[in-house]
This record gives sequence, C-alpha cells and structure tokens, in this order.
Amino acid sequence: MSRRNLTETLTGYLFIAPILLGLTVLTLVPILVSFFFSLTDWSLVQGFKGIHVTGFKNFSLLFRDHVFLKSMANNFIFILVVPATMAVSIVLAVIINKHVYFKSLFKVVYFMPYISSIVAVAIVCQVLFHPEYGPVNETLHALGVANPPKWLADQNYALLTVMMISVWAGLGYNLIIYMAGLQNIPRDLYEAAEIDGASPMKQFFRITLPLLSPTSFFLTVTGVIGSFKVFDIIVVLTGGGPSFSTSVMVYYLYDQAFVNLKTGYASSVSVVLLFCVLAITLAQFYGQKKWVNY
Repeated sequence: MSRRNLTETLTGYLFIAPILLGLTVLTLVPILVSFFFSLTDWSLVQGFKGIHVTGFKNFSLLFRDHVFLKSMANNFIFILVVPATMAVSIVLAVIINKHVYFKSLFKVVYFMPYISSIVAVAIVCQVLFHPEYGPVNETLHALGVANPPKWLADQNYALLTVMMISVWAGLGYNLIIYMAGLQNIPRDLYEAAEIDGASPMKQFFRITLPLLSPTSFFLTVTGVIGSFKVFDIIVVLTGGGPSFSTSVMVYYLYDQAFVNLKTGYASSVSVVLLFCVLAITLAQFYGQKKWVNY
C-alpha cells in the first residue's frame, strides 16, 4: 500500500472512530452485558458479589409470566400504529402536494406534535380523553351517546386510545418524508397517464404508490422498531394500566429492573425484545424484494 493510500485509509478510520466508539460503548457492550445478566438472578442493589448464574431459568419463568405475555401481545398489537400512520400520512401528503395552498404552513401544523414534548402531548390528551369532563366525551354526550367509552380508564379502550394518540403524534414525521418522496416522482408520468385517460385513483395506485415504495419501506422499518421502543407515552398516560392493558415490553422491563429491582429478570426481557425486533426487521428486509421498486 502506497503512503498516500495508507494516509487516506487512516483518515477514513479517524472520521468513523467516534461513531464506532459510541456504537461499541453504548450499544454492543450493553447488549453483551444484558445477555450475561439474563442468565443470572442478580439484583442491582446486591452489588457484583450478588451475581449467581442460574442458566435459562429467567427465560423459563418469563414465558409463564402472564403479565409479560400480555405486554408482548400489546407490542404486536401496537405495530398496527405504523400502517395506520403511513396510510393517513400518504393520503394527506398527496392532497397537500396537489391541491392545497400554503403547503409550508400545513407541514408546520402537522409536524408540531412530533417535535413537541411527548409528556406535554400526553398531558393534553389526558384532559381531552378524561372520562367525565373531557371534551371528547362531552361532545359524544352532546351527540346523544349515552355511555361513551372511558378511554384511558377502561381496559378495553386504553390501548386503542394510546394507539390513536401515537398515530396523531407521528403523522407529521411521516407526512414530511412522504412529501419529500413525492417531489422525486417525474411529472411526465402523470401527464402521460392523463393523456391515456387514467383516473386520479388509478394514477395513485399505479404511479404514486409504487414509486413511493422505497419511502414506505424506510418508514415501515423505522416505525416498527420505534413501536417496540414505545415507553414514555405509556408511562405518562397510563403507567401500564388499567390491569396491565397498556403494558408493553419496554415498560415491563423498566418495572422489573427499577421498581422490583430484578435486574437479571429484566435483562431476559431485553434479550427477548432484541430478538423480536431483529426477527421482524430481517423479515422486512427479506420481504421488501417483492414489493419495493428501486
């Protein structure tokens, strides 16, 4: 290797060194440590002398723990937030891109919930969905609904309410990404379709959706991973209740690690969570060959 090539190679490594260091210290090492602690019955307050290796006992207990199984099921239900957000976003993006003036204003309006503090959003939603005095139920009463749902206080509606709020909060981000994708679709494709007599609906399904498939794939992958990481809105809105109806794996992990002080058990939850995200992401990358058009 010549001196110039060696210098260029070392310069490249120097540029990526901070990222590699951060990835190693903040991601890879914690993953390996979690794997180890998942095989122990360690508690954070015992110190390192309290570590006892128990093998796969935590995993055996985990899959007999009905609260964990409920949390895992809630996580898989919560994935539905991703396609719902994408569907609403793409329709809004197409409408705003073609038929609306002051597009920048609408982008800001829809993006505001995304950049706002999720705690502030959650507190506002608590007021809106209050079962007795909330504006939502007051409106339903005015419309003649005698017994409207109690939303966050009802275990049958609590998860659905959190999902609706998450869809609303995530609309702005998806909308901006889709509008950027729409700018890259050549106009002459639509002009040729109009000359051939294609209706706007047919243009949407035959031109817009296929050419936005790389954007949809990106939003699907990041959205599904984000849905498994949901935590803050659950803590503020419901605290996992009522009756664990809104508990998810990350919240259950937090509860076991920092409330019940079962660090080893919580680590086993994190390992299961990692494999769930890994399996779904790999399935998405395998499946994208059949529907994404580059």
